[in-house]
Amino acid sequence: MLSELSIKNFAIIEKLSISFEKGLTILTGETGAGKSIIIDAIHLLVGGRGSSDFVRHGEDRAEIEGLFLLEKSSHPVIPKAQELGIEIEDDMVVLRREITKSGKSVCRINGKLVTISILREIGGTLVDIHGQHEHQELMDETKHLSLLDQYGKNKITDALTEYGQVFEKYEQALRRLKSLNENEQQTAQRVDLYQFQLNEIEQAQLKLNEDDLLIEEKKRLSNFERIFEAVQASYSALKDEQKGLDWISLVMGHMEDAAELSPEYKELSETVSNSYYMLEEVAATLRGELDNLEFDPGRLNEIEDRLTEINGLKRKYGQSISGILEYGAKIEEELETLLNKESHIEKLKKEISSFKKDLFIEGNELTTLRKKLAKELTDAIHRELKELYMQKTVFEVKIDSGETHISRNGMDVVEFYISTNPGEPLKPLSKIASGGELSRIMLALKSIFSKHQEITSIIFDEVDTGVSGRVAQAIAEKIYNVSTDSQVLCISHLPQVAAMADSHLFIEKETLDGRTKTKVKKLDEEGKIKEIGRMISGVEITDITKEHAKELLETANDMKTQKSL
Repeated sequence: MLSELSIKNFAIIEKLSISFEKGLTILTGETGAGKSIIIDAIHLLVGGRGSSDFVRHGEDRAEIEGLFLLEKSSHPVIPKAQELGIEIEDDMVVLRREITKSGKSVCRINGKLVTISILREIGGTLVDIHGQHEHQELMDETKHLSLLDQYGKNKITDALTEYGQVFEKYEQALRRLKSLNENEQQTAQRVDLYQFQLNEIEQAQLKLNEDDLLIEEKKRLSNFERIFEAVQASYSALKDEQKGLDWISLVMGHMEDAAELSPEYKELSETVSNSYYMLEEVAATLRGELDNLEFDPGRLNEIEDRLTEINGLKRKYGQSISGILEYGAKIEEELETLLNKESHIEKLKKEISSFKKDLFIEGNELTTLRKKLAKELTDAIHRELKELYMQKTVFEVKIDSGETHISRNGMDVVEFYISTNPGEPLKPLSKIASGGELSRIMLALKSIFSKHQEITSIIFDEVDTGVSGRVAQAIAEKIYNVSTDSQVLCISHLPQVAAMADSHLFIEKETLDGRTKTKVKKLDEEGKIKEIGRMISGVEITDITKEHAKELLETANDMKTQKSL
């Protein structure tokens, strides 16, 4: 849910901080007070198109920040954020957007700078804004397939997974076939390139870890003089006259005498003797090393040349010798395929034919499941429309299936059709004109899909325009029903809708020092009665109007109580 919203220097809003609650929040106020400006700010916060016109006159930038609390660990924003490298801690997402007077936007998610497209991608999982004249996801026929699948998620997930696995193999085989079907000139060029590369790798006669060994040898040769001096000095310190071994030999003789005179020195004597003989072996080894140590400047040059050759191959074919050899094995296989292209093409065609048969089996299973879901969805939508006094409206989910529609999601094209009057033909939902009817249709659809889309917050911007009476009451109840599954923020001019609010915010503007400012006040029970009364009668609020407002609130509370039982 959207928990906190902070707006600064946005349109006529100088500075505003609003706390939102769960359930249904209604925003009301006089025309021009700034209700829609608040919704515009949220729209920008989740990636809507920005403009320097939004920056308050005389200010350098507009700032909008929102805190969203995630109530489910399975919320779709979490894997999407992980995919984009955005950390989410304590189930909180903070979106921030700044717009300068030059029109430049700066976007952040949990403190990380992001592009507008990423902000829009993340924001789309958190907020769904529906206005009377906007065509959102439900009006986009390309999204209808995914909406149907979301509706039947538990029933269709396994079938989608099985189909997807077969489709991946099918698509890979198609890509390989396309690559083999390149024209002769391209094929010849690839053969020449692979033969050159393979020959270069083979001629190098690379050995695993060869570069590491060469680097170690180069290090020794580069430090030959220092190594020779150190070994020679060590040998001299041990073997020269009156040096280490002579003195230890003297100690050894004295300790042997002491041990013969007193057994308690026997262990010490043996230790000295062992040390002497060990050091004598070390001296012999050092002597051998001095005899073998020989500086070969030619060898150093050989190592330099070999390392240069290996590094050149690394730049072309891999970051390591093993990577180069793996690349060589790969192009050798591809070269063999190209040189025997015809047989491989035949083999791939057989594979593709086999995958296609499997694809049709899995795809037909998907189509069968979707047709069942379409029937269930149609019945559910008709029930919703009936409750909105549109019982004569006909809704239909049309599914066009076949080989021409093969895609990653199946072999189906899904589109929602509707007829609002008896005798009229069904038309695509996207072609329905705006107005009161469209508002009710969209609300019916939202009532169904809000339970399956897992959107954090749904915003209705004056979707109740153009209705009254019993229809207005039905819309009020429907909006409240949607709020039981998702947080709903709703701008409304209908007292019936306002009466259903769990939280009622009154938006008003005032003029101070010649500047207009918008402010928000949360209404208590008395405030709700007064505001609903104003919505019923206009400016003048009478005792009768107040009684009517109280009655609306009591009726709404009774209905909400019954629904919670």
